[in-house]
Amino acid sequence: MKISRRAFTASSCGGVAAALMGGGVAAQDGSISDELLGRTDFWTALEAYAYAYPLVTMEYTRRVITNVAEPRGTKAPMGQIGRLREYPNASFRDVTAPNADTLYTYAFFDVGEEPYVLSLPDMGDRYALFPMLDGWTNVFEVPGKRTTGTGAQTYAITGPGWSGELPEGVIEYKSPTSMVWLLGRIYCTGTPEDYAAVHKVQDEVKLVPLSAYGAEYTPPPGKVDPAIDMKTAVREQVNALDAVSYFTLFCELMKNNPPAAADAPILEKLAAIGIVPGQDFDASKLDIILHKRLPQIAFARIMLHFKDSGGDIKDINGWAYTTKTGLYGTDYLQRALITAIGLGANRPQDAVYPTSTKSGGGLISRDYNGSEKYVINFPKGHLPPANGFWSITMYDSGYFFVENPLNRYSISPRQDLKANPDGSTDIYIQHESPGADKESNWLPAPKDKFILMMRLYWPKEGNPSILDGSWVLPAAKKVS
Repeated sequence: MKISRRAFTASSCGGVAAALMGGGVAAQDGSISDELLGRTDFWTALEAYAYAYPLVTMEYTRRVITNVAEPRGTKAPMGQIGRLREYPNASFRDVTAPNADTLYTYAFFDVGEEPYVLSLPDMGDRYALFPMLDGWTNVFEVPGKRTTGTGAQTYAITGPGWSGELPEGVIEYKSPTSMVWLLGRIYCTGTPEDYAAVHKVQDEVKLVPLSAYGAEYTPPPGKVDPAIDMKTAVREQVNALDAVSYFTLFCELMKNNPPAAADAPILEKLAAIGIVPGQDFDASKLDIILHKRLPQIAFARIMLHFKDSGGDIKDINGWAYTTKTGLYGTDYLQRALITAIGLGANRPQDAVYPTSTKSGGGLISRDYNGSEKYVINFPKGHLPPANGFWSITMYDSGYFFVENPLNRYSISPRQDLKANPDGSTDIYIQHESPGADKESNWLPAPKDKFILMMRLYWPKEGNPSILDGSWVLPAAKKVS
């Protein structure tokens, strides 16, 4: 793990210290923290928690998303395609950080018993991508315009250890785990005409078990489990698990979602606290003092990685972003952090998401506030370099869309941005309209705090590029 004990224990003003010393974690005499920090099993358990976080979170996400009888909105039963038909509005609260650029076509399915066949239609020149995540959140394949083009194509997603014959013309994608999450995105301008065009494409995306391929197939109704919590956010549900429940579920999940070969070194360590792939969790090997205290401390450690990442997270001109997503190798803290704050993230070649919570360009950075006015100036010839598309989305402090008179939640070239006389382009970020002549370039803000997120899909490589740092996103500067 990249984070050092020194960095962990030095964070006296952050969430880690609060986890160690507050909320009932510390013993009454305050000595337990020092004792824990000196114990090898404590540090091993912290590593184990971060290592397991993606797989446990994916399972909870799967339960919630598939706990319906038929596809509807953001949910669809196991093995069935779900289709978002329109962009959410400011009342939407199902997931944080929604987008107004792509319509999702998605499915959770299990390839442990047999493969599933995914058929994609001819999409012409429309931008789309269909990343497939394994149970550990790695994007193991990503057909789409960047990689395979947008012609008609058919894939069989096979599970660990599967071997057999596939029908002619069907390409095999081998999933490292039984659990697979298809999280397709299709670009849409949001006009009624383009909605209709994308809906036609969505309806032609098919997913069936291999045994049903080439035949008429009607999926069975989904099974609804009333015991599944459909109201509490997945992250809150996962974080509320005590260590025994958490690791018990983790070990059960590993039986069908095996770890990578590169994980052998950490798995050798985890055996000391009762975690062995293919076996039930041995709770007797985890000190009882860690059962309730570990999750809070361990999650705080994951979140500390956002500020002390050793380069995994960059912060330039007030924009924080990472190009280490989608494939993580043995960077388990980074994988856990992205799971916590951006589950389902693409590979950087497909998308980068710079996010800004404070204004830049001055001596002091302050939280954005709708009582102020801000401008992002892109010099001539230096608009965001993306082969797919780019946009800047406005969120309130909870990462939800902001109600505004234009019903505009993001801004991009599809708003017919007007350039300045010198060829540069200004984006106006404020609560009140900047005037009719500038309204095409206006991203409406709430009256109080807000957050900005840029999306660069299929960022250009070479110079300039956000992937190698040769293109830098300008600061959102406060103006008088």
